[in-house]
Amino acid sequence: MLQARNLPFVRRLAHSPRLMYSGLAMLGALLLLALFFVALFFLALSHGPIPLALADVWQSLLNAVSAADIHSQGDWVVRELRLPRALMAMVIGAGLAVAGVVTQGIFRNPLADPGLIGVSSGAALAAVAVIVLSNGALAFWVEWTGVFALPLAAFIGALLVSLIIYRLGTVNGQTQVAMLLLAGVAINVIAGALTGILTYVADDQQLRSMTFWSMGSLAYGRWPEIGALLVCVVLPLLWLPRFSRLLNALLMGEAVASHLGFNVQRGKFLLLAAAALMVGASVAVAGMIGFIGLVVPHLMRLLLGPDHRQLLPASMLCGATLLLLADLIARSWLAPADLPVGLIMAIMGGPVFLLLLLQQIKSARAG
Repeated sequence: MLQARNLPFVRRLAHSPRLMYSGLAMLGALLLLALFFVALFFLALSHGPIPLALADVWQSLLNAVSAADIHSQGDWVVRELRLPRALMAMVIGAGLAVAGVVTQGIFRNPLADPGLIGVSSGAALAAVAVIVLSNGALAFWVEWTGVFALPLAAFIGALLVSLIIYRLGTVNGQTQVAMLLLAGVAINVIAGALTGILTYVADDQQLRSMTFWSMGSLAYGRWPEIGALLVCVVLPLLWLPRFSRLLNALLMGEAVASHLGFNVQRGKFLLLAAAALMVGASVAVAGMIGFIGLVVPHLMRLLLGPDHRQLLPASMLCGATLLLLADLIARSWLAPADLPVGLIMAIMGGPVFLLLLLQQIKSARAG
């Protein structure tokens, strides 16, 4: 029989939503989010220093699908500039949001964002090491892995940090929130110090690249990077829904999940590996983009509840939409200047996260 001490996280999730949707209303909410996403996608392709009509954008997309030659300036702008950037925003936003859902589900803690607990810092440290040492100590790695050098290095860094955090934050099968957050702070400090050392020894070109990259940007994304993201992010996104029942069981504790017939240790390792791969690839391609993995799962739980069968696809769609919106603002706010999307995401996500915290504090006091 389950005792109250075995269900701290699931109780917080169960009481956090003010409004639980019925099945039909839940489908309607997802449909509205999908429609907003499609409208935002076409707006991102048509909006910019060279405005384009929707008919021209549609024709350019048809030409891209049929592999036709580029016929006009607008066609080139859509296919070579805006479409790769929009696709990167969609894939990275979806990957970071789902990585947040998975991380929070494994640690049974709604604050277990990949950025807060040091996973993103580990990925960033590995990526910076490849950038700075690509002509020296890590030349063999770049030669061996080619275009996947950065994503794979960032994946390894994120995975190592995930395993360390999990080991430090879990005692007797129970996740200790204080240990989790303190370990994350320590990992962030260590990774930041090592990244600072690498920055100190970098040359001018490497330093300029790292400075802009550290703020988070989609400006330099092209088709080779999208190809790497398809392997490192899209494949895990398509694979993770099969673990939704395990994530639901983990809300009640690892012992309960084991009694239900799940191979908990193997499942946790695969989930951590998938989350680390998505975070690592996203950090390697776009730099540090925060708050998506923290804010999106909160919002989706408030709307749809804690069931991961709905939470995973909803967070995927919401994360893609949110980063697409942030990138559109980054390109438009001070046009023709192109602001780093990581700064826009911090401006958008910070206040939302504070509001969610205040709401939880208010609910806890009322309870």
